[in-house]
Formats: sequence, C-alpha cells, structure tokens
Amino acid sequence: MMDSFTFPGLTTRVIFGAGTMGRAEEEVRRLGHDKALVLSTPHQKADADKLAQSLGGLAAGVFAGAVMHTPVEVTEKAVDAFRASGATAVVSLGGGSTTGLGKAIAVRTGADQVVIPTTYAGSEMTDILGETAAGEKTTRRSPDIRPETVIYDVDLTMSLPVGLTVTSAMNAIAHAMEAFYAPDRNPVIVLMCRDAMAAFRDGIPRLIDDPQDRAARTQALYAAWCCSTALGYVSMALHHKLAHVFGGSFDTPHAETHAILLPYTTAFNEVAVPDLLRPIADAFGGGSAGGGLWDFARSAGSPLSLKEIGIKETDLDRAAAIAVKNAYANPRPIDPGSIRELLQAAFEGRRPGS
Repeated sequence: MMDSFTFPGLTTRVIFGAGTMGRAEEEVRRLGHDKALVLSTPHQKADADKLAQSLGGLAAGVFAGAVMHTPVEVTEKAVDAFRASGATAVVSLGGGSTTGLGKAIAVRTGADQVVIPTTYAGSEMTDILGETAAGEKTTRRSPDIRPETVIYDVDLTMSLPVGLTVTSAMNAIAHAMEAFYAPDRNPVIVLMCRDAMAAFRDGIPRLIDDPQDRAARTQALYAAWCCSTALGYVSMALHHKLAHVFGGSFDTPHAETHAILLPYTTAFNEVAVPDLLRPIADAFGGGSAGGGLWDFARSAGSPLSLKEIGIKETDLDRAAAIAVKNAYANPRPIDPGSIRELLQAAFEGRRPGS
C-alpha cells in the first residue's frame, strides 16, 4: 500500500469490445459534432475510406497522410485539410502515428477526438504529444491533447501481423514499466499495470501460435488499454526519453525501438528500485525484471539489438549526448557514461546482467 497518493481520475470515455467501431458515429454525435475528418496512414487508407463511408453524412473526408513521429510539416498539411473540410472533430483510425496526428490537429484547432486504435502501442489514452521538427522529437503534455473517446474494437486487431503484435505489446509494456516507479503513481495505475503484465505474458505466446485466437486478442487489447492508461496518467522517465531520441533524431521505427530498449532501461533503473519493479520480475521470471523482459522478447521473436533497426555503433555517442541534454526525473541518476554503457548493451543485444 502507498502511504499517500493523488488519483486524478480517468477522463477519457472508453468503449471496449468486438464490433465497437460501429459506434463511432454515435460517439461523434454525442460530443456535439456533425462533421468529422477521418485520419489514417497511407497504408490504412482503404480502412479509413470504409470508416468514412459508414459515418455517412458525418464524414467530412479522409486525410490519409499520418506518418511516424508526427513531423510538423505533415501536421500543417493535415490542419489545412481539417479546416478546409469544415470538420469540428477528428476520428483517428490506426496506431500511434495516426493518434499522434489527431492530437496535433486537436491542440491547434480545439477539435474533439475519437480514437480507434488498431495496435497495442498505447498513446490513445494519453495527454502526451510527441512531435518531430528539425531532426529532434519534443514532447508536451496538456489536457486539450487527451482524446475524448477511445473505441477499442477487438475485431480490428484480428489481422494484426505477429511481428507488430509482439513489438507493439513490448511498446505497451514499457509504459507500465515506467509507471511502476513514477513519482506520481497511485494504487489504481499500479493495479492496472500488474494486470497488464500477466495479460501480455499469457496472451502474446498464444497469439504467436494462433494469431486468430480471439480470446487472446481480447486479453492483449485489454492489457494495451491498461498500459495506455498508465502512460496517460503518470510521469515517464528514461525509457521514453531514449525512445524519443532514437525516433526523433535517427528515424527508427517506433514500436521496435521501444521493444529493443525496454529490457535495458528496465535493468538500468532496477538497480535503484528493485522492489518497485518486482511485479515485472514476478510476471516474467528470469531472476530480474530486465532479464525477464529480455527472455520474453527473445521467446516472442522481438528484435533485441539497436543494430537490427539500422543504428550504427558510431551513432551511440550522439544518442547519449542528446539523452542527457535536458534534466528529467529518473529513479537512478543519469550521466553520459552510464547511458553510453546502456546503449552499448542495447546495440549488441546482450542479455541484461550477463
């Protein structure tokens, strides 16, 4: 039990189940809008077109230009399209790229957001917006960034490729990992994170064996909601800072970057707060939280090293320098030498503690 805490309450409306995407029109109208712009990546444009068609006269069009790391130049084009469409809300269909674009539009225009996630990555429940400009990714938090409604539809995850299933799950686990030691954690978030660890631990192996296992898909999507809520209601630290460094300055793929860094950032902070990270060690075994996550990642076929996603050893000094440029709270003190050692281990892909 915690001796003291503040629980801010959960403000985003959540609709969870199968076939729930069909309630998008109802949710947009409930928020008081009669025109909404549908957002997606180019890859998901066909799905976005179908969603817009299902919205009937409510749809103000489709902008299918969302890309990773929310570059501001793409956001400017999307804002122009939003204003030209006459929409007053956005419906974001997809993963973190589309969700991020919806947030970027909302914070610039005041639009309400209905988010329909199709992966487990988990930015949909948050008041966080990460944007990339001039080769660096910056992050801000504000109440007007947080989506009004999130619709979780298990049906939309049934065709999620196994590789993305695994890496987006590891991405989600990273949110819960940092929530366990967040200075503003509370019992509700900690309980959700514990539940998520067990759900991912049990669900992901089943999905590797049978990607169409509906019960396992439901279990994994529930875990993703728990982790996304954690990300949205407590502070993040070293892990997310490093993920933004690589994504913003080296343009690495978002989910894979989180998946690779997770065992190493966990092991780094586990030195300082082993008791707080014990739920992860208990869930995944391996004798430690960092080691257990590495073992789980390897068994699931997740990438394990930075060099697998195009990082060169000569990039590590620059990455470490960017990571320590601005001070931020972390359970273990951060200095260039220790971060450089962490990145070397992540580059080589060796098991933490070995």
